[in-house]
Amino acid sequence: MNLFMIDRKYSETIHTDKNNHEYITISNDENKVRIYTLKNGLKVFLAQNFDAPRIQTYIPVRTGSNNDPSDNTGLAHYLEHMMFKGTSKLGTHNWEKESELLNQISDLYEQHKAEQDAEKKKAIYKKIDEVSQEASQFAIANEYDKAISSLGTTGTNAHTWFDETVYKNNVPNNELEKWLKIEKERFSELALRLFHTELESVYEEFNRAQDNDSRLVNYELMDALFPTHPNGQQTTLGNPDHLKNPSMKAIHKYFDEYYVPNNYAMVLVGDFDFEETIQLVDQYFGTIPYRELPKKTQIVEKPITEIVKRTVKSPTTPRVQLAWRTESYGTKEAMLADIVANILSNRGEAGLIDLNINQTQKMLWGQAYSVGLKQYGYFSIVAVPKEAQTLDEAKDLVLEQIGLMKKGDFPDWMLPAIINDFKIQRMKALETADGLATNLYDTYIKGRTWEQELNEMEEYTEFTKDDVVAFANEFFKDNYVIVYKEKGVNDKLIRVENPGITPVKINREAQSDFLQEILAEKTEDIQPEFIDYQKEVKTDLIKDKKLNFVKNKYNDIAQIHFIFPFGSDNDRDLGISTQVLQYLGTEKFSPEDLKKEFFKIGVSNDFKTANDQLIISLSGLEENIEKGIELLQHWMYHVKPDQEIYTQFVETVLENRAAMKKDKGRIMTALTNYTKLGEFSRFTDIISKEELENGNVEVFTDKMKKLFNYPYQIFFYGRNFENFKEYIGNYVQNKSLQIQEPRKYPEPETVGNVYFTDYDMVQMEMSKVGKGHDVNPENFGKINVFNEYFGRGLSSIVFQEIRESKSLAYSAYVSYAANAELNHPDYITTYIGTQPDKLQIAVDTMTELMDELPEVPTQFENAKNAALKQIASTRITRTNVFFNKLRLEKLNIHHDFRKDIYQQIGGLKFDDLRQFYQTEIKPIRFNTAIIGKKENLNMEAVNQMGTFKEVSLKDIFGH
Repeated sequence: MNLFMIDRKYSETIHTDKNNHEYITISNDENKVRIYTLKNGLKVFLAQNFDAPRIQTYIPVRTGSNNDPSDNTGLAHYLEHMMFKGTSKLGTHNWEKESELLNQISDLYEQHKAEQDAEKKKAIYKKIDEVSQEASQFAIANEYDKAISSLGTTGTNAHTWFDETVYKNNVPNNELEKWLKIEKERFSELALRLFHTELESVYEEFNRAQDNDSRLVNYELMDALFPTHPNGQQTTLGNPDHLKNPSMKAIHKYFDEYYVPNNYAMVLVGDFDFEETIQLVDQYFGTIPYRELPKKTQIVEKPITEIVKRTVKSPTTPRVQLAWRTESYGTKEAMLADIVANILSNRGEAGLIDLNINQTQKMLWGQAYSVGLKQYGYFSIVAVPKEAQTLDEAKDLVLEQIGLMKKGDFPDWMLPAIINDFKIQRMKALETADGLATNLYDTYIKGRTWEQELNEMEEYTEFTKDDVVAFANEFFKDNYVIVYKEKGVNDKLIRVENPGITPVKINREAQSDFLQEILAEKTEDIQPEFIDYQKEVKTDLIKDKKLNFVKNKYNDIAQIHFIFPFGSDNDRDLGISTQVLQYLGTEKFSPEDLKKEFFKIGVSNDFKTANDQLIISLSGLEENIEKGIELLQHWMYHVKPDQEIYTQFVETVLENRAAMKKDKGRIMTALTNYTKLGEFSRFTDIISKEELENGNVEVFTDKMKKLFNYPYQIFFYGRNFENFKEYIGNYVQNKSLQIQEPRKYPEPETVGNVYFTDYDMVQMEMSKVGKGHDVNPENFGKINVFNEYFGRGLSSIVFQEIRESKSLAYSAYVSYAANAELNHPDYITTYIGTQPDKLQIAVDTMTELMDELPEVPTQFENAKNAALKQIASTRITRTNVFFNKLRLEKLNIHHDFRKDIYQQIGGLKFDDLRQFYQTEIKPIRFNTAIIGKKENLNMEAVNQMGTFKEVSLKDIFGH
């Protein structure tokens, strides 16, 4: 079959707008994307979305770690960081003097890179540190972030991967021209200021990655899959020796070669006029000159002809991962690999691994997926064995499923159901500005056209079961890579000493002429729009059940949510009951058949148990929602208890609990919870091992059978409320059972205790938690500005001091979190992840910052105005309309409270914020959570924070 000979639904048409800009559209494209190409080669993708007066922007550059020089790996990622440092106009108050010093620093780095003698290298680095001190007098830290946040942007960030570096901002539409002016400035030239402090931050990011178990396995997997190609030989974060021996000259060269308009694109999706927007883009970016790209020799990998085995070790749960190399994204082989991955594992629904392994609990967990890259790609399966299983037994179980695939032993309806699911998932993704913009930039990076991307679904429909089986037999041979992830000590960890960076000046109050111009330039304000919830959420009554409705204005996907006003506080068994249900069937359907029936009609189900609420949700095409409700209620009313399955389930639960106690992220979450709430909390008050093992499955299934006899309300999100009302009464009965009283959990004072858990890792992670006063909605505006100004974000006081000035951490923040429910306290959290030998100075710095709220008037006004612009340009849409209303009701608020917050911020003075800090934050005592390798713990630093106690995993998890 030749995929490119089929009839195509989508085809290109060329147009010219009123200003003589030529653009391409694609017939039948519901999103009406316009693709322009400026004279300098810049591709511009424009699409309208009127959800809010905002524009989702991406600037994707077709370069990433695969283009790093072999002796300067990590360069593309480091350049991404430096793109936030400004230019000769932005981020400096004396470029003439600063640039002379930056040139000196650049020359010193070349000497440092060439020097082989360790002591001489240290001496050169000391000189770099000295000159960097002098240069920092003229630098203005985070000025790009101040400029961009002054517009009211959100989501400011960037990422680097194999073949891409992508810059992100979501901008109010009235600030588009300012945004273009700022972005044009930073894409025109590079100023490598504050270089060595940012380099240390990148190394802290590298350290975080070392403590990331998934990266550990993935690095080994990619190295074996691509023994000569950069896909496997050049990690995004780079070789540690290269990171410690950078070349500023090499970074400038890379920028000059790859950051050219014919190698990046502009993707804008939002509320704008097409003609006006392309005029502005051309005005600012059309003047950047075209440059020829470097010639690149394509590397061709030899076929893998045998099984390649690798082993890595870490403290987490053992698992095994297999992978086969594929052709590039968009090829027939890559598409078939994607189909096969979904036949094996389709979001946990009805794939062979889902049903034959996960559903029957033969293994702890398994999943298949495929990744298509610009050159090559891979198909992979992850298998997590049970305690008593070996890694090879887990491997054999997933290989059995591939064997079934080769024999065509999967139902005929599976392939069309998967294609239908692809279409539904794409429909969901493309309905939002961010989803469409992401798809557009990904298409550009991979070198495909929008026409090809839209026609992809038509190509998928051409595949037959015979094609899939033939592919499986040809593709799956003993030509794969297998990585055994064993539990043990990771002997590949790199532990690095603090290089002794002297904190640099960050000149908080200084402003460049460029920033002053941006701030002085006035734009017409966007007027905020606040929701009338009574108008936007239609309500009705069926029997004694309240119906809520919000209209879907975008597509034919509907959702129904059954919302029960009780949760695990009312019944500790509730969460386990909903989990057990997933493994049980009825007299009519086996558990596997139920999964298949839901997947056939394209309806997914979801059970979410919170402490005060249970929500059961269905999502799919509106025409099939009633079938989904019927199937759901048949399942719950007629669930068939099976003690043997329950026993297997308990074994799985206990093994999952054991796995959680090996995972660093879960341990830190548990430790922080223990630090915040003590030894008795919702987190630790779980059903014990003995209770589970002695449990009777009927106790849990009876809860499910009776669930719809309790009070609940219904929320329907779709197109046709009248039609919904006609049939929903058939599935509703009046309540006959009373809700149990909720269990009360203490919210103890935080009194200065320090809790430590030992874990073998490179960094130390520290989180301080303080209990505040009970929530007061009248403070929400102040909280909003405090977080923006002081604690969170790239231009916050904390980020500037901890990362920009002292290079103590990749991630550091202070966050004030208002409680979601009346009569419960707010909490303030500080976080630092850093090297053990930096912990002392990190603690001292955070303590100093928290002692008195620093007053930086320009930064305060910037934070305040950014918060106002964000509220003014935000619109609440889709299901958020109802769920925001539901959340506000817990605070006894029945209107759009953003109006009150907006008014409060508008009149806020710094003295108000200082007073809020003095009364609500400064008096608080903090408990501290620390995780790390015990031998690296700096007890001098720890003892300054309070009474020390080492806590076990059993203490913090409650089991």
